[in-house]
Amino acid sequence: MSIPRIVVVGGGAGGLELVTRLGRRLGRRGRAEIVLVDHSPTHIWKPLLHEVATGALDSGLDEIAYASHARGNGYRFQRGTLRGLDRQRRRLHLAAMLDDDGEEILPARELAYDRLVLSLGSVSNDFATPGVAEYCHFIDSPGQAEAFRRDMLDTFLRYSAAAQHESPRLRVGIVGGGATGVELAAQLYDALLMLHSYGVTELDHHQLDIHLIEAADDVLPALPERVRQAVRDELQGLGVQVLTATRVTQVEADAIHTADGQRIATDLAVWAAGIKAPDILTELGLTLAKGQRIVVDDTLRSVDDPDIFAFGDCASCPQADGSSVPPRAQAAHQQAQRLYRNLRAQIDGKPLKPFVYRDRGSLISLAHFEAIGTLMRGASARRLFVEGHLAKFFYVSLYRLHQRAVHGSLKTGIIVLVDGLNRFIRPRLKLH
Repeated sequence: MSIPRIVVVGGGAGGLELVTRLGRRLGRRGRAEIVLVDHSPTHIWKPLLHEVATGALDSGLDEIAYASHARGNGYRFQRGTLRGLDRQRRRLHLAAMLDDDGEEILPARELAYDRLVLSLGSVSNDFATPGVAEYCHFIDSPGQAEAFRRDMLDTFLRYSAAAQHESPRLRVGIVGGGATGVELAAQLYDALLMLHSYGVTELDHHQLDIHLIEAADDVLPALPERVRQAVRDELQGLGVQVLTATRVTQVEADAIHTADGQRIATDLAVWAAGIKAPDILTELGLTLAKGQRIVVDDTLRSVDDPDIFAFGDCASCPQADGSSVPPRAQAAHQQAQRLYRNLRAQIDGKPLKPFVYRDRGSLISLAHFEAIGTLMRGASARRLFVEGHLAKFFYVSLYRLHQRAVHGSLKTGIIVLVDGLNRFIRPRLKLH
């Protein structure tokens, strides 16, 4: 009797945690074949991409190679991009992989599955705004974050030459006042301070103009008022010009236009406003909700196919109050745990249990300047406001929990030690 094959498409935070658990408990014991499919050869925790984008984090040190991780954790890795699905035959269609010159390095192929898990995450939603795709940076992947970092360094150097003779203003427009936009704005000030201290640029933070543009009435609209106010005050104290209730209508090579007639000149533009699931999900024949998210029941199984599951940002999972689980990293982490147990239960012929989301609070990191957020206080659901060093500790702890889930406690402890040593022997910013 052959063992079932569980294929997970997408090695983001939730996907990697899921295949790690499945591989260790089912793959190693020969109870199931676990396969991870991802278009990238490496993983990095998505909430850290704003640090990669400014050089505060060296992706080469923190990324995980799927192939080596798979070998040590009982699953197989196949590099590929999902291009279609044959539900009747239970086959995935993977697109051909091309190198930078357009030469084929892996052919188009099929991959059979018995259970399929879609964990494709999300991408920025430009809402078909003219000029966004052509002139804005996105920070949805390590490659995009690195592209922004290179452009940022080039722009800083270009303006640095002018700073020797005049006092230029370097203008950055960030569209989207969610966590990515807010954290990137603060990180840019920190990056310029570091580059100035290393002598890389003559510019200082007083010559940096950042416009943070948000269509909602406030930044971080999903968070409590006390957090929003504290973050807004901190950003404005740094010099960020926060524009709320402001909708972007067009982006040009050197400017952002808004619905109220403003023309905001820019040297760098970043789009971080809104998310949607990848477009490929519209071609799989599955029921979708707002934002192209796959509709699943409370066990995280597709409402269309009992052999297909979805979770994380690409899934619309119902909650008891009628809303859907929010697309947040902590939700994907919790769903990975529930889905691991449900897949094991399904193999054992046991009933699946519903997923119940528990909001643990929200934390925002403003580079080295500040960290602000709330923690949920036990079963009472009362929010505990935290800031400063305590908030920073809990913010870093979220990443350590992710590392422990994919590496185990011992290796994570060693990583923490190495990270501490790197603070003494490496520059605080990636300079190349």
